[in-house]
Amino acid sequence: MKHATAATETIESNSFKVTDVFKICTQCERLSKKDFGVRIPRPLGNGPSRFIPEKEYLESFLRTQHYLLQMDGPLSLHYRHYIGIMAAARHQCSYLVNLHVNDFLQVGGDSKWLNGLDGAPQKLQALGELNKILAHRPWLLTKAHIEHLLKAEEHSWSLAELIHAVVLLTHYHSLASFTFGCGITPEIHSDGGHTFRPPSLSQYCVCDIANGNGHGHLEERRGNHQVSEVSGEVEVLMERMKQLQECRDEEEASQEEMATRFEREKTESMLVATAEDEECVPSRDVSRHFEDPSYGYKDFSRRGEHVPTFRVQDYSWEDHGYSLVNRLYPDVGQLLDEKFQMAYNLTYNTMAMHKDVDTTMLRRAIWNYIHCMFGIRYDDYDYGEINQLLDRSFKVYIKTMVCSPEKTTKRMYESFWRQFQHSEKVHVNLLLMEARMQAELLYALRAITRYMT
Repeated sequence: MKHATAATETIESNSFKVTDVFKICTQCERLSKKDFGVRIPRPLGNGPSRFIPEKEYLESFLRTQHYLLQMDGPLSLHYRHYIGIMAAARHQCSYLVNLHVNDFLQVGGDSKWLNGLDGAPQKLQALGELNKILAHRPWLLTKAHIEHLLKAEEHSWSLAELIHAVVLLTHYHSLASFTFGCGITPEIHSDGGHTFRPPSLSQYCVCDIANGNGHGHLEERRGNHQVSEVSGEVEVLMERMKQLQECRDEEEASQEEMATRFEREKTESMLVATAEDEECVPSRDVSRHFEDPSYGYKDFSRRGEHVPTFRVQDYSWEDHGYSLVNRLYPDVGQLLDEKFQMAYNLTYNTMAMHKDVDTTMLRRAIWNYIHCMFGIRYDDYDYGEINQLLDRSFKVYIKTMVCSPEKTTKRMYESFWRQFQHSEKVHVNLLLMEARMQAELLYALRAITRYMT
């Protein structure tokens, strides 16, 4: 509960930036029109999110970020912010890119690096391949990628530096997912945070429209601007949870059957398409911070490729990853572990209008489904539960937000759990963010461990 309170206090302390600035600009606009004839841009939204009403907005309090960016660590401050820019840019998250461009300059970063990745030091350029693979296809990461970075002669990384960089990359990949999933509105002084006239369809590139900047025009054109409520949605879900618990108590599936159900769910997850088919062409302001913009998420078993299942029992965060991070970057393993546990265990024991509900089964299904999409298997989990608890619209949202977050739309956000509160959907986004970060970390840390052994 104290974490939620801290997050709320953070929002309240920053409210001047969101609310008061808007009021001041509105007053300035009136004065300028009346007295001086000067046009003042106005914000595109009235709150921090395009999806969630301002009064109901709740943002996660990211306890590790200050330590990663400000406290003692292997990497210099300007390197940390530049890596944050590289990671956020992979998902075209201009909101995070803009924040860290400013921070990079404030800590003395060389402005020439911002002209493009090719203007940054060779050491950072070499990180581009790791950034690309971790963001889109982490299962392809091998110890050869790690060796390339650690043995690059005068541009080589130390193990401690690499651990710091990996944590930053995975942190900002997953934070980009959370940003798009909550429809975070750009700050008023940033690109996309203000306009001189109401937006029209022709003013936006496909990416802007897909991210919700079109304020519903695309949805209206497609006839999807009205979403009908599904009566009894919550009650049906609760009944399924009850039935699954009863089945657990009566009989337990064999290990062979559990493995079969995982493979079936993994295969089915590949058939879940992300919501938008349009290509998101990143702007030059974002694309210059990374290489190979055509490289994106692809399912790991398509076109004859076979990626071995990652068994958590062979390499887990609790037994392996945690200790490796803590050994090479002291205290960060503990901070990350607390953050993962907080997101996984956070509950108010409610489901929409129902109270005193044990949501453990549902939270585990969401977490394990995300890891399943990354080829990660828990031997002790029955993956048959996922299809019972997560409907197709929810799976589309999860896959889009985790794998291609830049394509997340307001329509998708509204299409799942239509009877649930916004705060419950924000909790879902926290689960997605942390599960994604842990999945990426597991692949990266396993590759580093294999290199070390």
